[in-house]
Amino acid sequence: MTRLYLDDAYRRTAPGVVTGLTEQGGVRLDASLFYPTSGGQPGDAGRIVVDGRPIDIATTVLDTGEVVLVPAAGQDLPGVGAEVTQEIDWDRRLRHMRIHTALHLLSVVIPLPVTGGQITAEKGRLDFNMPEAPEDKAALEEALNALIAADHPVSSRWISEAELDANPGLVKTMSVQPPRGAGRIRLVRIGKDGAPVDLQPCGGTHVRSTAEIGPVRLGKIEKKGRMNRRVALHLES
Repeated sequence: MTRLYLDDAYRRTAPGVVTGLTEQGGVRLDASLFYPTSGGQPGDAGRIVVDGRPIDIATTVLDTGEVVLVPAAGQDLPGVGAEVTQEIDWDRRLRHMRIHTALHLLSVVIPLPVTGGQITAEKGRLDFNMPEAPEDKAALEEALNALIAADHPVSSRWISEAELDANPGLVKTMSVQPPRGAGRIRLVRIGKDGAPVDLQPCGGTHVRSTAEIGPVRLGKIEKKGRMNRRVALHLES
């Protein structure tokens, strides 16, 4: 299956062909515009249209490594071989992209190992290996918004697994490692080539420029265990 969202996160519609149905009623396509739940980012919602008939997609998941679209309850499924038009819920996807990119920058202003993370359409959070709470949350928020306003470009490229092994410092997350087995790893870069603001493996969707994120606000910083603290991030609009 081709994962169209990896090459163009801004694409809102795409054709597809049904290649299979799961026992749970999920739909597999030959090429997926829909991002599946993974890495703390929710799966895309939207619809597929078959012969003019819309089928609402409640979410998208991974099943044995394959992207599966999950229709809302009570809908007739398309048959294998059916040609469909995919239409994602763009407003929801864009908010995920803005928050996901903002969390990458949060890991820049708080340069500590990341132990977890989660994204919704309204807010996001990262868990850090942070024994002591930061002394000045307002200064962190100011630094984060300055990076956003600087309008840094966001891009991606592929490297081999061997290249990642030679540069283990690229991986900021302690609990989740980049998926292996395909022979290549996707790197997301914020900033210019040669002088990145941030560079780390990531399979999620992101905006093209940090300015698209807009102003953000840091919320609660909660203690989660002896060494961990959770930092919440909210979009202001």
